[in-house]
Amino acid sequence: MLNVALPKGRLGEKVYDLFEKAGFGCPSIKENNRKLVFENEETGVRYFWVKPSDVAIYVERGAADVGVAGKDILLEYRPDVYELLDLKIGNCHMAVAAKAGFKDERKRALKVATKFTNIAKGYYAERGRDIDIIHLNGSIELAPILGLSDVIVDIVETGATLRENKLEVVEKFVPISARLIANKANFKFKGQIVERLKQELAALTEKEI
Repeated sequence: MLNVALPKGRLGEKVYDLFEKAGFGCPSIKENNRKLVFENEETGVRYFWVKPSDVAIYVERGAADVGVAGKDILLEYRPDVYELLDLKIGNCHMAVAAKAGFKDERKRALKVATKFTNIAKGYYAERGRDIDIIHLNGSIELAPILGLSDVIVDIVETGATLRENKLEVVEKFVPISARLIANKANFKFKGQIVERLKQELAALTEKEI
């Protein structure tokens, strides 16, 4: 069995559709139930739904042979996995955003609210900017509105949420999309089927473009 960790939600559904087109279908996954694990002995695949931010943990620890995780997760947590393929779905950007008209005076540490602590630290370290990180788990946009932070570092897709809260993008700096990842140890034993999956998915992503 090829064990596959899929991220819950709309992205995971898109990813599964790609896997199905690639010849790794599992019809039971589309049934209306609360199951988390789905198997298809004919195609030799076992899927399980996990929280998007946990996919890389399941793969790194070997509970899953492969999985699909956002580039943001890979950059933030730096799991020890193989990154095999950009699936070119779930496209967005990591960005700095602030209240309209914001200017960085550089006289003091810049207050940065984010849930992507390591990405933010790396971004500002490259620019030699001293920062004060404020780690938040949600509703990041509130931080500059209420004066908790000067800026935020977060994922931006359309920018609609920012605009609705009178914030604007200062700079987009990393493109984000869904990536196929693999466990390094398991790859040695299941490399042939993983490579076949990668090749089939690569052909499909090229068609989508």
